Amino acid sequence: MKPRSREEGASMPVSAEGSALRALRVLEAVGAPGGPHKLGRIAREAGVTKPSTHRILQGLVEAGYVLSGGDGTYGLGPRAFALSALFTSGQHDEPVLRRLREQTGQTVHVALRSGSQAIYVQKLDSDRPYRMASRVGGRIPLHCTAIGKAILAHLDPPGRQAVLAETGLPARTARTRTDPDSLEAELAQVRARGYALDDEENEETVRCVAAPLLDGAGGPVGGVSVSSLTFQTSAGELLTCVPHLLEAARLLAPAYAQPG
Repeated sequence: MKPRSREEGASMPVSAEGSALRALRVLEAVGAPGGPHKLGRIAREAGVTKPSTHRILQGLVEAGYVLSGGDGTYGLGPRAFALSALFTSGQHDEPVLRRLREQTGQTVHVALRSGSQAIYVQKLDSDRPYRMASRVGGRIPLHCTAIGKAILAHLDPPGRQAVLAETGLPARTARTRTDPDSLEAELAQVRARGYALDDEENEETVRCVAAPLLDGAGGPVGGVSVSSLTFQTSAGELLTCVPHLLEAARLLAPAYAQPG
C-alpha cells in the first residue's frame, strides 16, 4: 500500500487544534460590534468557559492582539488591526488615508500604541520612486518618532514616565533627543500645537509629521503620519501637510479608539 503523503495524512493534534480554534473564537468575540466587551459576554459568544477565556485573553493581551480596559473590558489591540490590514483592502480607514496621500503626495502611516512601542497597522506608499522600509506590523519606538512623540505627549505624566523609564532614550541617529528635559519640552510643544515632528531622529534621511489619535477621554491610542525622504521634501514643505493631517486624525480616531 502506498504511504500517504504528509499533506494527505497530516493533521493537527486535537488538543492543539482545539486551542487554536478557541483562541480565534475568543478574538472574534472581542471584535464583535458594540465593544469593548466584558469577560462573560466574550466567553458566551466564543462558546468557551470563563476560566479558559480569561487565560486566552491574557495571552492575547500580552501579544498585543487584545487591549484590556481598566474596567474589566477587552477590545482589539494593535496587532489585530495589523493582521487585518495584511489580508484586507478597502477598510474603513482607507478612503481617509488615500485622500491624505493625494492631498500631500507623501507616504502615510497609522500606528497604534502597544505598551512602550507602537505598531504600524496601515501604510500607503506615495507615488514617488523611492520606498520606505517601514511595514505593516513593524514596531517603532516612541521617543524618537513623530507618531511616538504624538502618543507620549498625550499620556499623563505618570504614564509617560513609566514608558520612558522602561525604554530609556537610546540614540537612533545623531539627531535623536537623549536628554529627558529636552524631550519633555518638545512634548509640551506637541500638546500645544497638535502635531509632532521627527526630523531624522529615528532614521537618517527620513522626516515625518504626525498627529495623535485620541479616544473620548483624550488619551492617545496611536497616531497618523505623513512621511518623506529628506532629499525629496524639506521640513518646511512637510509642515504644509499639517492641516490635512489634523483633519485625517479627527476622522480616523473614532475607528481606532476603544469606547469608554
